[in-house]
Amino acid sequence: MHGAILYLSRIDIDVARRDTFFLHALTGPSMDRSAGPLYYKGWYHLFYQWNPDSAVWGNITWGHAVSRDLIHWLHLPLAMVPDHWYDINGVWTGSATQLPDGRIVMLYTGATEESVQVQNLAEPADPNDPLLREWSKAEANPVLVPPPGIGLTDFRDPTTAWRNPADSAWRITIGSKDRDHAGLALVYKTEDFLHYDLLPTLLHVVKGTGMWECVDLYPVSTSPAVEDGLETSTPPGPGVKHVLKASLDDDRNDYYAIGTYDGETDTWTPDNADIDVGIGLRYDYGKFYASKTFYDPVGRRRVLWGWIGETDSERADILKGWASLQSIPRIVMLDTKTGSNLLQWPVVEVENLRMRGKSFDGLDVSPGSVVPLDVGKATQLDIEAVFEVDTSAADGVVTEAGAAAYSCGTGGGAVGRGLMGPFGLLVLADDQLSERTAVFFYLVKGVDGNLTTFFCQDELRSSKANDLVKRVYGSLVPVLDGENLSIRILVDHSIVEGFAQGGRTCITSRVYPTKAIYESAKIFLFNNATNVRVTAKSLKIWELNSAYIRPYVN
Repeated sequence: MHGAILYLSRIDIDVARRDTFFLHALTGPSMDRSAGPLYYKGWYHLFYQWNPDSAVWGNITWGHAVSRDLIHWLHLPLAMVPDHWYDINGVWTGSATQLPDGRIVMLYTGATEESVQVQNLAEPADPNDPLLREWSKAEANPVLVPPPGIGLTDFRDPTTAWRNPADSAWRITIGSKDRDHAGLALVYKTEDFLHYDLLPTLLHVVKGTGMWECVDLYPVSTSPAVEDGLETSTPPGPGVKHVLKASLDDDRNDYYAIGTYDGETDTWTPDNADIDVGIGLRYDYGKFYASKTFYDPVGRRRVLWGWIGETDSERADILKGWASLQSIPRIVMLDTKTGSNLLQWPVVEVENLRMRGKSFDGLDVSPGSVVPLDVGKATQLDIEAVFEVDTSAADGVVTEAGAAAYSCGTGGGAVGRGLMGPFGLLVLADDQLSERTAVFFYLVKGVDGNLTTFFCQDELRSSKANDLVKRVYGSLVPVLDGENLSIRILVDHSIVEGFAQGGRTCITSRVYPTKAIYESAKIFLFNNATNVRVTAKSLKIWELNSAYIRPYVN
């Protein structure tokens, strides 16, 4: 699942517990993807898959945490455990649907005694309890089994239901794949959440993408005047697009596309088939998987969580006693300026954790330079930066043939030197820069003179530990005429979440510094380009308070 989360930092193989500004499950679990987030009677609820007995995957139960503000979380006892034949091998991911009368139905995948994936129904045992501490599994379970043509272990993760405008019945979709390794989403119709009809058409299918997990379908507004999120059952029509997202089991990344949902045929069509689900855009280009959204009726917004897995060894996880966590919750909406991508941004409540802040405006960062920034303790930070780039020195110099000549993963990272990049910030760095995580832009000029912008995060020198997977993550980021380059970075000891151009491209890094910890963690500006001058037009850095995650006490 995606569980609650605590951002911790590591000293070699031993991990000391750090302050955190979001939520980490209780000591000792292996955390996985989230399930059934919802708002109910004054509380936000996050359920999540976890193993309460070990820091490795297995014995999947549902953990449960609640919050008034999406930031300060309280852990509750386990919500559901594998205790029936239909879920004895795991209470896997599911989704909550709140009906018009206030009733909550929770559909979830169970792994049976024979490890067949089936769908089950649970409801609150006491709907008057705002904390939803007890859940009752339906006597009719399982309510769905794999249909003909679908593998017994390829049928999981039911979505939040939406009401179809054509017949007012409910629809859910479930991810799977076919015999030819095409990823797909099945659609079921129900009126009571106990009896279902498999519809004859697929919601969508994309060749070669393999098993689709954690499918999500939700509406977004296309109007610049409407900044609110849309409730899941908002019907298709003018001013509405639908996002289809799938987590690809093949490469463990979350892909989405923007398109049109047809309520008459219960099918979805991408706006651009070249960037269809699984072959185009991603929520996040770093360590971010099995995400889930829900509609927040209080904030009138769609909120997204993603599961951040570990990149160290299983042995290290066992020694430190926990594994995996959740991203900071993000709002998600259509980018109405481009019309072709989403925007993701940390929920505004994160700003309530801001404490001391410093501004560094108008700082020049000349080619080849590294500029230290004195902010004191730099382990929990909220950073907002706007860069102006003078590319005049590169006029008339064409050494790179457009976007095809560069990628974040193969371009040398932050230490490589190009005509117009890399430049940006070094976070979780020590004084000698022997450890640092780089968050940067890289500009490429094509033969036509047009600029392409890449947004990247370089983990290659993030830690002296030798049992880690370290990568350079990133992708293109759209930059419109007249826009400066902008970035927001959330740093929390061993997590770095970057948001470029208002959240058009996002990257999450899981890092394990051994030197850049506590008071030894520093932050720097850098410019490794050879031919551009960079100015930090606006740079604001806040230290963040802890969210003081703790168990709920009556």
